[in-house]
Order: sequence, then C-alpha cells, then structure tokens
Amino acid sequence: MNQTRQEPAAVVEKIRIVLQTPEIRVVEYVLQPGDRHPWHHHSEVTDRFYCLEGQIEVELRDPPRTERLRPGQTLTIPPQVVHRAGNAADGVGRYLLVQGIGRYDFVKAA
Repeated sequence: MNQTRQEPAAVVEKIRIVLQTPEIRVVEYVLQPGDRHPWHHHSEVTDRFYCLEGQIEVELRDPPRTERLRPGQTLTIPPQVVHRAGNAADGVGRYLLVQGIGRYDFVKAA
C-alpha cells in the first residue's frame, strides 16, 4: 500500500496585525511547539523575520537551507522564494514579520 505523508496544518495560537497598509504589513506571531506555516512564497513582498522569543526556524526550499533564529536575530527572504517558518523549541516562539514593499499575497507551494 502506497501512503502519502500529509503534513499537519499549521496551528497559530495568536496573530496580531500591528500595521497594515497597501505597501507594508507588520504582524506578530505566537507559535506553540511544533506549529509551522505551510510552504509558500510572495509575489512582490520581502519577508523580514525578527525573533522576539524562543527559537524560530525558517526553511527555504530551493536550494534547501534552514536558519534558526534566536531573540534579536533577523532574516530576510526576498519575493518568489519558497519558504516556511515554525517554532523550533519546546516553549512558545514569538516573532515579528515585516512584509513590504508591495502588494501582500500568500501563494501556497505544492
């Protein structure tokens, strides 16, 4: 029997939109252990991750790369790069995501 592995859906405990205009979006995410966003990319906006608490893991698909952010560390992901972020620790993970400049979208990757 051939089984296809399904990734669990991301469960985000708390999302707080700090600022949203047509050109920029700032969101605070609070993730529980194991929470992860699905693979995706953005057409125009750059993602700037700022770790506030815990450990946030950002994975890039092509070429494969994983970055683990601790409080005070940042990472920038340009438009069109397939990526996902999640909580890489046993405790709560919290990060600020600054997206811009451009029209926001969330394109799920296959």
